[in-house]
This record gives sequence, structure tokens and C-alpha cells, in this order.
Amino acid sequence: MDILRRYIKTIDSLSRWTGKIFCLVIIPLVGITIYEVVMRKFFNRPTIWVFEISNQLYGLHFMMGAAYALLMGAHVSVDVFYRYLSARGKAIVDVIGFLVFFFPFCIIILWKGLQFAALSWGMWETSPSAFHPALYPIKTIIPITAGLLLLQGLAVFLKKVHFALRGTEI
Repeated sequence: MDILRRYIKTIDSLSRWTGKIFCLVIIPLVGITIYEVVMRKFFNRPTIWVFEISNQLYGLHFMMGAAYALLMGAHVSVDVFYRYLSARGKAIVDVIGFLVFFFPFCIIILWKGLQFAALSWGMWETSPSAFHPALYPIKTIIPITAGLLLLQGLAVFLKKVHFALRGTEI
């Protein structure tokens, strides 16, 4: 049980840390968006690079925050019947949901994401725009996100299994 607690504490800390670090990506994202608006509206000099960089920064911000969102219970859910269940009933439904939907989804995204990133690195892929930023670093974030989400999902799953079986928090 002690190993289980340490695993959960370590993964929760990792997710909390990555969430807090990568939430800061919003600062340069807002900065370059303001820059683009000023250049476009006041100087009639739109840029090519802001669109590409803002897409990559938003993708980084969104994906690297996924495990943190799972830790904090911030992912979207449909609670039509779920809200009427007891705490143990909710834990049982969550365990089933993790087994049927979450883990297969994460494993497929991790597997395909690794292939997608490897292909991108293999060709040193760049965007077809005039700016030509490298795409392989941001495509590498896909399997990293899936891996972090899988680790955090396992931690949440273990908490739910423990609660479903024992009726107490781990």
C-alpha cells in the first residue's frame, strides 16, 4: 500500500508541476497575439509567423495541461445519471470508464503519436507556410502528453479502485 501511495503522490506532483509550468505558456501566447493585433490594425503590417507560433504555443499549453486537468477533475463529463449515484457508485462507474474508454484511448494516442512524431523527425518536417517553422518538436508533445495522461490516469484509476473497494480515500 505504501508503494501505491508513493506512486500516486509522485504522479500527482508531476502533473501538478507540469500544469503549473505549462500554464505560463499563455503569457507569450497573449503577448504575440497582442503584437499581431497592433501590427495589423495600427501599422497595416500583418505578420506570417504569429499564426504559426500561436498555434504551436496553444497546442503546447493545451496538451501539456491535460494530465493536470485530469488531476484537478477539470475534464468534460456528462453527468446525466452519474450525479445521482453514491460516492462508491461514482467510483465504480469511473473505474469502468477508465477501463473501457480512457486507457484504450491513451494507449492508441501514445502508440500513434510516437509513430507520428518519429515520421515528423525523420523528415525534419516544417510547415508549408512562408515562415516554415519546425513541426517535429510540437508533434513530439503528442506522445509526451499521452504518456503523462496515462500515468495520471493510472493514479486516478488506483484512487477510484481503492475507494470502490474500501470506501475510503487513499
